[in-house]
Amino acid sequence: MSVRVRFAPSPTGQVHIGNIRAAIFNWLFARHAGGKFLLRIEDTDRERSTPEAVQAVLDAMTWLGLDWDEQPVYQSTQLPQHQAAVERLLQTGRAYRGCKGDDPSSGEVVFFRMPGTDMTFHDEIKGTLVKKAGDLKDFVIVRSDGSPVFHIANVVDDIGMGITHVIRGDDHIENTYRHVAIFQALDATVPNYAHLPMIVNAQGKPYSKRDGAAFVGDFREQGFLAEALFNYLSLLGWSPGQDLEKMSRTEAVALFTLERVKSGPAQMDLRKLTHLNSLYLSEMPPSAFLQTVRAYAATRVPWVAEADAELFDRVAGLLQSRTTLLANVDAWRYFFEDQPAQDEDAVKKTLHKPGVRESLIRVRDGLAALPTLTAAAVETVLRAAETAGGLSANKLNQPVRVAVTGVTIGASIYDIIVLLGASRTRTRLDRAIAKIAVTNQVV
Repeated sequence: MSVRVRFAPSPTGQVHIGNIRAAIFNWLFARHAGGKFLLRIEDTDRERSTPEAVQAVLDAMTWLGLDWDEQPVYQSTQLPQHQAAVERLLQTGRAYRGCKGDDPSSGEVVFFRMPGTDMTFHDEIKGTLVKKAGDLKDFVIVRSDGSPVFHIANVVDDIGMGITHVIRGDDHIENTYRHVAIFQALDATVPNYAHLPMIVNAQGKPYSKRDGAAFVGDFREQGFLAEALFNYLSLLGWSPGQDLEKMSRTEAVALFTLERVKSGPAQMDLRKLTHLNSLYLSEMPPSAFLQTVRAYAATRVPWVAEADAELFDRVAGLLQSRTTLLANVDAWRYFFEDQPAQDEDAVKKTLHKPGVRESLIRVRDGLAALPTLTAAAVETVLRAAETAGGLSANKLNQPVRVAVTGVTIGASIYDIIVLLGASRTRTRLDRAIAKIAVTNQVV
């Protein structure tokens, strides 16, 4: 059997990671088996399925490298096939017309007639699943306005596309009993089903926007790399069995099997994803990292376009190993501003301690006396200022960092000062010293 799987999103404007995770698993399964990965856009909701919403799906898939093998099928173009299937079901007695509830004014709909027996199907992940006949009620397949509902359209399209395996979220398990019944009523081969575990938050609840970034576009805007997100989501509910956390796409394809997909919920951990992203960023060749940062900043961080290009390249080289998200680039601004904004809380906690002002003066004067500005020489100046002020080793690093950059975290302060240069560093130290003096006078 030649494997044929599909990703069948309903375009709504944003693509949830749960949906794109299903696409990734379908893609991996098809590529591993040497089969076909198909795309079907279920665009029958004309109000929500706008061209922009459809494009959002295509953009998300393209960004993540989820290439499909045949022309996309748009469900809205398959109406004649849906209607023909409904007519066949009506003729064979497996469907009937009626009104929903006891209100004739609601309009006539078409119901699918369930077989009236217990139903069972084998799930490639969860095993054999069974539903009692009494829990399987007839259901609507055509609305009163004549439009087919999801159930009939989904099955008819899967038949038409020759789908062999349906890999989707386990929120569809109840639907699958209905769909198996429709396949059987149409004398069609029932595909193999595999229901993926739900993605949950730390509390075990369905992961949503309230828990953080939840849509593919959110992750892209925050500066996650496509390969990092693909890597993380491919392991969200699947284990390759080798304690691998970072793997190439080629490795994932070679190792992927449905047998190793877990049946229990998969917890989304943004910290793990962010750490994985930082690994991808740190391992990029410097030239590729710089190109990636500039491409990201081009449409999201306006000041970068005006920044000194040579200095920006040097800053990128210094901070690559400390970058967790491409969005971190906006925090590099202090390298390029004459008077960078200061974290006032950090100023209060570091610069207004006894002896700090005098120590900053010693650092300023010590830097001015250096014949050559190197990281080692800067460190020597700070250690000497600490000794002269009766401070313990490294106690000046944070006050100097806040005075020079305005923030409390970053690369080595010695390397930062070298990048800024002696003149710009002294100017910033003078500003901090003056600010401390004014504050002391007010007090």
